Amino acid sequence: MMRTYAQLLTQHCTPQHGSALAEADITRQLAALPHWQYIQGAVQRAYVFKNYYETLAFVNALAYIVHHEDHHPDLLVTYNRCEVRFNTHSVKGISENDFICAAKTEALYEQHAAAQ
Repeated sequence: MMRTYAQLLTQHCTPQHGSALAEADITRQLAALPHWQYIQGAVQRAYVFKNYYETLAFVNALAYIVHHEDHHPDLLVTYNRCEVRFNTHSVKGISENDFICAAKTEALYEQHAAAQ
């Protein structure tokens, strides 16, 4: 079932068992997160910042969110960029948890952008 961005923001991650989402379902759900892509088994997006301080502030805030959701991304952090990649190891692919956390990551970045 596809969820809207607003619906994803209200959800919380749950333990996932069984099989990963089908690629067609992943593509449909990505419509709610237009800046995100499905690449090499993960949903991902890169965020750009003014400097290292802003990048690390974002990473630290994201760490708080994903710790609360108990669903942790792979991060590639550079001076002014952070690439965020979610997948679900327990299903060996993409689950609803990945989209929930992607939406919460997007909301965090929107708050950052609004504060600038």
